[in-house]
Amino acid sequence: MRWFLGKGGAGKTTLAAAEALATARAGEPVLVVSIDRAHSLGDVLDLPPATNRDAGATDIRTAEENLDMAEINSLQLLRTRYAVLASMAALAGTHEHADQFDLPEADELTGLPGVEELLVLAEVARLADSGRWALVVVDAPASADALRTLTAPRTVADSLERIWPQHSRVAAATGPDPRTGVFVALFDRLLSGITAVRDLLDDRGRSAAVIVATPDRAGRAELARVRSWLALSGIRVDAVVVNGVVPAVGGSGAAARLLADQRAAHEAIVAEIGAAVTDVPVIVCERRAAEPVGLAALEELATALRRDALVPSSETDEPVRVQQESGTGVESVYAMRMYLPLADPASLTLGRIGDDLVVGADGMRRRVRLASGLRRCTVSDAEFDGTDLVVRFVPDPAVWPL
Repeated sequence: MRWFLGKGGAGKTTLAAAEALATARAGEPVLVVSIDRAHSLGDVLDLPPATNRDAGATDIRTAEENLDMAEINSLQLLRTRYAVLASMAALAGTHEHADQFDLPEADELTGLPGVEELLVLAEVARLADSGRWALVVVDAPASADALRTLTAPRTVADSLERIWPQHSRVAAATGPDPRTGVFVALFDRLLSGITAVRDLLDDRGRSAAVIVATPDRAGRAELARVRSWLALSGIRVDAVVVNGVVPAVGGSGAAARLLADQRAAHEAIVAEIGAAVTDVPVIVCERRAAEPVGLAALEELATALRRDALVPSSETDEPVRVQQESGTGVESVYAMRMYLPLADPASLTLGRIGDDLVVGADGMRRRVRLASGLRRCTVSDAEFDGTDLVVRFVPDPAVWPL
């Protein structure tokens, strides 16, 4: 999967469609899917409005050979998946207390934090795992909403497992009340689905992101935040696309001077981005005279993208690494390095809760489960070297094996 992320209006939908078209015309089957509630993918592809939009949660349509598209209806998806849970809950109907085991109505779940995001991600994962397409390109919503969606599986799965650990669920399922067994089955099914989505996003060999930025100060700042958030989440980045750069023009009139000034300002931003982003390609996409709508216009845009090497990154190393720096036994020093490029050093926070390290950057936090050896250590110091957060640990003599 390849996710196109960035602030609203940066051109994510257009670039996602162009990338999908280029891959399809190279001979590989591709699905480009929109998970933004304000769908515009069909408009960019210049397809007629779907006539059966309410028939299902995911209406897959063919744009041309090898290229399919879908716009996921999250509300319809919620109703569909809810029906499955409701049928499982009905298994408790023969118990004398079954009338106390009620699920809320599907529409009541709308608006609950994370519900629709998790279902949409599960649907995208289902499509990606179907084997029908070589690549699934995802047109995501604006940055904050997209990152909240991408981090929901990890946050919810980890929280549910801490609230009701597996050993407690097993004990509850074997108890005398059959209603509890049904509830455990529902809980396990939910957790299994969330965990599968989390694992797919964590698989740096299968999932990656392309960050789309605009050539202005706001775009530069948003790019830094999104890059930091993705690194903290452990999601691989393939490229940064700076979209909407004014093309170079000739002439000496007032309009030409204005465009030349805008071009110079955009080039300055691109230079800043290029100096800051050194681990992945920075691709410049110039503004078109006409909005790129339809397959012909998208093919021209896709050609420019492919010429500038929008190709999968070979970087699949884990973003969190642990190594022994010095010493032996209780005198050892271990370093945990977490890759956080473009993170604002002033925004970094660090804490520990049990076996987890809680790392914060640019307004986002993540719980990182410590390696087994580090759980018997205490934090001695931490520093940020510009790209990595380095946390050092020393053994706790009270629990360290002799």
